[in-house]
Amino acid sequence: MKISNFFKSVFISLSLFSALLSPKMAIAYPVFAQQAYDNPREATGRIVCANCHLAQKPTEIEVPQAVLPDTVFEAVVNIPYDTSVKQVTASGAPGPLNVGAVLVLPEGFKLAPKERISNEIKEKTKGVFIQPYSKTRPNILVVGPILGDKNREIVFPILSPDPAQDKSVHYLNYPIYVGANRGRGQVYPSGEKSNNTVFTSTVAGKIESIEAADKGKTNVIVKSVAGESVSQMIPAGLKVSVKVDDVIKVDQALTFDPNVGGFGQTETEIILQNANRVKGMIAFFFTVTIAQILLVLKKKQFEKVQAAEMNF
Repeated sequence: MKISNFFKSVFISLSLFSALLSPKMAIAYPVFAQQAYDNPREATGRIVCANCHLAQKPTEIEVPQAVLPDTVFEAVVNIPYDTSVKQVTASGAPGPLNVGAVLVLPEGFKLAPKERISNEIKEKTKGVFIQPYSKTRPNILVVGPILGDKNREIVFPILSPDPAQDKSVHYLNYPIYVGANRGRGQVYPSGEKSNNTVFTSTVAGKIESIEAADKGKTNVIVKSVAGESVSQMIPAGLKVSVKVDDVIKVDQALTFDPNVGGFGQTETEIILQNANRVKGMIAFFFTVTIAQILLVLKKKQFEKVQAAEMNF
């Protein structure tokens, strides 16, 4: 057992070391945000996924209006997009879009334990690995990347807190924030552009030549206004939008925009409801209903007595 744990620790250490040496591989995974940000929701309210996924797309979330303490409920995140489109993969070849999401719950709310999840919810979440953002933030959940064509709707099984057990939780109206992306990002953690964005010219001048390079890349050579030949390498998968002898400016696009995905965030509210308040409300409504019925019966009785006295 000790040997097994030792090799497991070595494997995890090597994986993290590899991720640090090759940040490009980590950009599609929530692990990047988990390592780089203590809280994925910035003070401005923006979720940090927007730092790499620059295009804006819609995101929707559905939760119950109110939940009782210590109960399991569903938070459903919808990530709509056209499944017929293909994205440029890291190798330059077209491929299906992947999706991911970050769900920021109120303090005390957390991912429901497996033994508390019903068979119906287990079926809905089959093949989707949801994990807490960190040990210190179990109320924040992340998922992805997963295949987008089968997961445009992601179900998060959530366990509500019990104020009787946790004194920091109260029966209140709480906000829930969610961010979801579809497709690859446009910027790597290092600040370098991915091949899923527009490449622009670093100098002003004239296109001197456009040459095919290794591994599907394209070399665009610009004759700058200073008379120097500046070479710019375009990654594989991108289509060049300029041609030889074109006069270009600084930051002018050299390629078409390949991005078909994007990121979106939204928010909603949920009420942690006290069961005694619900019972009290039902009792109140019942009492009012009975009182109204008795009032009507009394009125009918009075009308009958009044009618009898007039006839007499």
